[in-house]
Amino acid sequence: MTLANINWLAVCVSAIAAFIIGGLWFSPKAFFPIWWRAKGRSMDEIPGSGLNMGLVFSSTFVALLVQSTVMAAIFQLLRTSGTVEHFGVMQGATTGLIFGVGIAAASSLTHRLFGGDGFKIWALEVGNDVLNLVAIGAILALWS
Repeated sequence: MTLANINWLAVCVSAIAAFIIGGLWFSPKAFFPIWWRAKGRSMDEIPGSGLNMGLVFSSTFVALLVQSTVMAAIFQLLRTSGTVEHFGVMQGATTGLIFGVGIAAASSLTHRLFGGDGFKIWALEVGNDVLNLVAIGAILALWS
C-alpha cells in the first residue's frame, strides 16, 4: 500500500464536510447551548475568550485531515490486501460508525469521566465525532 493510491481530493472533501458538520452540531441553534451549560458556563460568557481561535480551528481541521487520511489508508489497505474489492457508501459509513463508537467514543469516555465532565458532555462531544467519522467513511467510499 502506498499513500499515492489514496484519493487526496476525497480526503480533503471529507475533512471539510466533517468540519462543517462540527460547526452545525455545535452551532447556537443546535447543541452548543446545551453543551456550554453542561460545562457550567453562562450564556453571557464569550466562548473562546482567552484562546487563539485561529489555532483552535486550524488544529481541528488538521485533526480531521488526519482522521480522513487514516480511514482512506485503511480502505486502501483492505483493497490492496484483497480483503475488500470495493467499499460502497454503506460499507464506508458503517466502517466510520464502528470507528466512531469503538474507538472515538470508547476512548474518550474515560477522559471525560476522570476529567469530571460527565456523560452529558461526553455524549454531546462524541456524538459529533461519530457523525463525522460516518460522513468521512461514506465520502471516502463514494469517491474510491
